[in-house]
Amino acid sequence: MKNYDNFFLPSGNLEESCDFYEKILGLNLKFDFSDMGMVAYKVGQEEPAIILKDVSRFPDFKPTIWFEVDNVSDTYRDLKAKGVVFFSEPFRIKTGWAVEFSDPSGNRLGITDYNKE
Repeated sequence: MKNYDNFFLPSGNLEESCDFYEKILGLNLKFDFSDMGMVAYKVGQEEPAIILKDVSRFPDFKPTIWFEVDNVSDTYRDLKAKGVVFFSEPFRIKTGWAVEFSDPSGNRLGITDYNKE
């Protein structure tokens, strides 16, 4: 695991949540993909963002932490060999690849890379 990548939080009301993160917490918008059910906010100068996911678009969504790795496929194979159970095979995202799993307590985690190949 190289770095934190992003912190995903569910939102029951995306507009209300955006008002809270912008107007109350004073965070700056990183990207607005509200048409896809996601809006991201920067925290200071850090690259990882808080990404709000609309639960009407992602009904089974749980809070999730993603970590950046060099190569999702390689890390996926390594973790799977160590007994980690994944929710799916690695999948393509706009910036590379990702896949999610849970820890023994049921906390949702994910890995991502920036390999667009």
